[in-house]
Amino acid sequence: MDWLARMNRAMDYIEMNLSGEIELTEVARQACCSSHEYQRMFSFITNVTLAEYIRRRRLTLAAIELQNSDAKVIEIALKYGYESPVSFARAFQLLHGVNPAMARQEGIALKAYPRLSFLISIKGAEAMNYRIETKEAFQVFGIEKVFQTNGGGEAPTTPAKLWKQCHANGEVERLAASAGDLPYFASRDLYKVHAACSYRKTGNDTFPYMLCAFKSESSETNGYTIITIPAQTWAIFPSDPFTGEEFDNIIETLYRRFYSEWLPTAGYEQADGMEFEIYGGGNGLNYVELWFAVRKIA
Repeated sequence: MDWLARMNRAMDYIEMNLSGEIELTEVARQACCSSHEYQRMFSFITNVTLAEYIRRRRLTLAAIELQNSDAKVIEIALKYGYESPVSFARAFQLLHGVNPAMARQEGIALKAYPRLSFLISIKGAEAMNYRIETKEAFQVFGIEKVFQTNGGGEAPTTPAKLWKQCHANGEVERLAASAGDLPYFASRDLYKVHAACSYRKTGNDTFPYMLCAFKSESSETNGYTIITIPAQTWAIFPSDPFTGEEFDNIIETLYRRFYSEWLPTAGYEQADGMEFEIYGGGNGLNYVELWFAVRKIA
């Protein structure tokens, strides 16, 4: 089953369960990936989180029922996952701009968010640079945290907050000083500290993330977590050089183009969601490479 079919199968499951319980792990299973991987992919492609999409669809259907049935507000609220009329009314007002009772008035303006479908879209002819490389197993070490997919849990709750915390307390500089020599397959203009994600299984609704350095004989690894990355085929997407303030936009664009333009048509799929953000630069400019572990679709 190809990428588009899997993504649309997941959307079918969501649509069939909007008036019931939607298990995010089952959504991901329908798409043949992890919950974290699917939610990241969904957000980059659609510019909305999966949770927000589900909320919009449920409130769209709730508005239609209010206008076309005599069901009580509490019945509709419970049907679409709200435990009380108050929480339902608050969410409904936020989306539609009116309360549920007003939605039954003739001529009232409401919003409708249609079901999403994934298609191949023909866009501009902007080239997307990438390369496919097979690398032998290697090791990285560093500062690891396990995050919840929904952003909950103990602080720091996101990788971005972990980076901020580790810059503030000097951990990034200490890790760079412990890194040692770069491996033979790494460019000489790489920085010492990078990021790795989803390199091992941690649970249905969690994912591991590490501020990491490549391990070599000269590395000082005491006190750090060490991870062995098995031999893999990698799809590598480099950015153009950029200044520091452009980082967020550059990396978001790379991720979005990988998920929405390259992955649907390349004949590859992600291998367990494993990925790296590899950083480098010189002469006042930076660059980033996204490494995605991939395998050919049979």
